[in-house]
Amino acid sequence: AGGKHNDLDAIGRSPRHLSFFEMLGNFSFGDYFKADAIRWAWEFSTETLGLDGDRIWVTCHVDDDEAVALWVDEVGFPAERIQRLDKDNFWEMGETGPCGPSSELFWDFGPEVGPDGGPANPAAEHRYVEFWNLVFQQYFRGADRELRPLEHKNIDTGAGLERILGVTINSPDVFATDELAALVARATSATGVALGDDPESDVALKLLADHARTMTFLVSDGVIPSNEDRGYVLRRIIRRAIRFAYLLGVEKPITPILAEETISLMGDAYPDLAASADTVVGVLSREEDQFRRTLRSGLGILDGALGEVDEGGELPGTVAFSLHDTYGFPLEVTTEIAEGRGYTVDRAGFDEAMAAQRARARAGGKKGGLAVGDEATAVAAVLDGHGPTEFVGREVFDVEATVVAVVPGEDGRASVFLDRTPFYAESGGQVGDTGTLTGPAGVAAVLDTVAPLPGLHAHVVDASSAPEAGQVVRAEIDVARRDAIRRNHTGTHLLHWALREVLGDHVKQQGSMVAPDRLRFDFSHYEAITDEQVAAIEDLVNADVLANDPVRHFETTKAEATELGAIAFFGEKYGDVVRVLEAGPHSTELCGGTHVRRTGDIGPVKIVSESSIGSNLRRIEAVSGTGPIDRLRREEAELAAVAERIGVPQAELLDGIDKRLAELKDLRAEVRSLRSKLASSGAADLAASAVDGVVVARVDGLARDDLRSLAVAVRDQGVRAAVLIGAPDGGGVALVAATVPDGPDAGSLIADAARTVGGGGGKHPELAVAGGKDPDRIDEALDAARAAAGLA
Repeated sequence: AGGKHNDLDAIGRSPRHLSFFEMLGNFSFGDYFKADAIRWAWEFSTETLGLDGDRIWVTCHVDDDEAVALWVDEVGFPAERIQRLDKDNFWEMGETGPCGPSSELFWDFGPEVGPDGGPANPAAEHRYVEFWNLVFQQYFRGADRELRPLEHKNIDTGAGLERILGVTINSPDVFATDELAALVARATSATGVALGDDPESDVALKLLADHARTMTFLVSDGVIPSNEDRGYVLRRIIRRAIRFAYLLGVEKPITPILAEETISLMGDAYPDLAASADTVVGVLSREEDQFRRTLRSGLGILDGALGEVDEGGELPGTVAFSLHDTYGFPLEVTTEIAEGRGYTVDRAGFDEAMAAQRARARAGGKKGGLAVGDEATAVAAVLDGHGPTEFVGREVFDVEATVVAVVPGEDGRASVFLDRTPFYAESGGQVGDTGTLTGPAGVAAVLDTVAPLPGLHAHVVDASSAPEAGQVVRAEIDVARRDAIRRNHTGTHLLHWALREVLGDHVKQQGSMVAPDRLRFDFSHYEAITDEQVAAIEDLVNADVLANDPVRHFETTKAEATELGAIAFFGEKYGDVVRVLEAGPHSTELCGGTHVRRTGDIGPVKIVSESSIGSNLRRIEAVSGTGPIDRLRREEAELAAVAERIGVPQAELLDGIDKRLAELKDLRAEVRSLRSKLASSGAADLAASAVDGVVVARVDGLARDDLRSLAVAVRDQGVRAAVLIGAPDGGGVALVAATVPDGPDAGSLIADAARTVGGGGGKHPELAVAGGKDPDRIDEALDAARAAAGLA
């Protein structure tokens, strides 16, 4: 699913391909080895499972005489059913590392399924199906590609549960096993399509059964549909299921139904499924609703585009990209639909269009301070000639340093490079420090600090005040600004923890910005956060702040950090040695930024906004330290001003507002009543102006409802039709036509008039109401109405 296009296409068509399966196995690390692994595999297969040993075949590596001898001499397995293979029976995890030969057990489903020849015959792959793989890790492959014996040999075996179940019921089709058969049955009832009616429908039903388990478990494990990494795999699985259901003619949501069936079948064995049922159903429902809208808009366009391509021809990459970019139609969906109809897709053209768009995005979003062109060459020379900048600014805020280079930049600025610095360079979402460089030439204000290359700190200054290379300067950061940044940065870590506590472990950081005046945190989540959840998140964060726990940061290996449960931030790249930040007892993350010494130093934390920034992506903005206090003072001043304007004490503000709103409601009702009476009083005068029993007149200043009442009153004065057009107080244009039952069609009377003022509506035959946007053309609209009434 994560990229094996052919394997994913095989699901539903192949009797054994799955995107989700349960793996069984047994392992030994320096304990039992090859003889016991082979003997126990045979005993479990023939005695525990009760399989007929005469229908089992075995493969071994071509050079593994030991395994062959064990099978024949120790187990008594017939040599004629042992076949030796080369690469297919040798396991290795990569270019280097532990590796070794393997021995596989196959079940013979009989001549009615395929030809003779054993597992070595490629044409018999459906007849002889592997159900257990025994890997003997006895070598270590070095960088020189040589194999060296391991001192402590290991066993690693794998047996797919679905394959074993298929063998026990003698069915080569895993979809006939209990669990998958139940899911196929549920897909059948949900779609109304019976298994066996049509080969392509059968593929769809089996695919739905398979994908049901995959998407249910992924969401339960905290994966949210997205366009990156695991989220992309999940989104692709969900969309394939929806598209196949769509092709079966299913218009209603189906993924939640399949998820509920999966949870019902597997919830006892996997309790986490039942515990996350609401989340799973909610995520899938929203994703399906969104993608069905995409399908409806994109399929019509794709149909039209394919109609312009010669039969069996190639869909242009630019068309595929337009579907992707404008309508959100995934390339894989376009490709599958096109190939299903006998067309191909110009993937190279698609990639070219995508690359061009990314180039435009990079050009439009290039950040100031980052090196490009000649500047980049000069910056690279600084790193080559002087090495990385020594950062001393975690606890030291001003130092003497030597200027090693000055590189002119854009917009009259220059980048100053020092041998050491207290200035933190923008990284990991934390903004760079500002401050001053004081030297023989005076004071240069540092406007920003960036890292044009890893390990290199560029102090951005006005070129006119830049020091010269070789000079000694005092580098001093703006400490108050740094303190504010540190509060927000450690607060971000506590916020991340609290979000996971309140919303669930599926919350993952997708970006952040830590500045002195605010923090911003982007994360994966599938719905808006409620006010109650916001309050719970704030309470957790502020409880940790009040606890005033120590904040500890230290360096360790990435493996040890993972053992500690440290969370890695989105988009960051880490080396073998990483910095870990522990903020109190709850938050442990990898982070190279600057932080407070105790959680109490953060001060109060207040969430100021929560919003959507994309599909299943949310953004929180918050303030800490003095930020909440400043916000409280502003809000208190605003409340005082409101109370003063309403004329009540601040403590009685809500009652005062309710009283004013009630008074306003009564006044508005009175105004409407007076307008209605005024309109009715003019009905007789308007009726007197009728020509051939039709009134067409302009009446300004009336709301649409009042204009409608007036038109009805005019009609009731004995005319055949009354057409009134005017500009309401609220802006725009209102049009109303009222006619007697056997009179002209009211909608037709104002249709052209409405179009004249840039509007529409009004199709009722006896009382039509329409609106428009251009009051400057009301006189033209009146002429159009007269023409429609035959008065022109």
